[in-house]
Amino acid sequence: MDIEIFPHRLLNVDTAERLLNDLDGIDGIKKMIIHGPRLPPVREGHSDRRTMIINGEEVNVQVKPGRVLMEIESEEVIDKIREVCEDVLPFGYNIHIGHFIRKQKTVSDTLKYGAELEEIPDEMVGLTDQNAKLSERAQILQRKKEE
Repeated sequence: MDIEIFPHRLLNVDTAERLLNDLDGIDGIKKMIIHGPRLPPVREGHSDRRTMIINGEEVNVQVKPGRVLMEIESEEVIDKIREVCEDVLPFGYNIHIGHFIRKQKTVSDTLKYGAELEEIPDEMVGLTDQNAKLSERAQILQRKKEE
């Protein structure tokens, strides 16, 4: 099941970092994707083009965070997500349920990646920006397993 958190405004990097870290603590979330307009190239500079620390790992910000797409295990998780959003997004947000993340490779992927398509892991399907350079594609953060 997919859901979308749609804040009533674009997020600054600090707010997005706090939101993602708080959401990371919720069991039942399989994937999270930050979606928004792409930031200008590094050479042009931008105050939001920096590194976030999510789950202890550095993530280079490539977009101005506007929406958070998530794959979740069940509807019970939505109440926990709503609690985090109430705390972090005081300016308002909407949560939509639907299909937002592709689950399989498409013809467009074949045209874009060619022979490299087979090298792209299945967990990257639906996460990458077709127009981005290979060096600017999605970064996967694995949850740390408790021992």
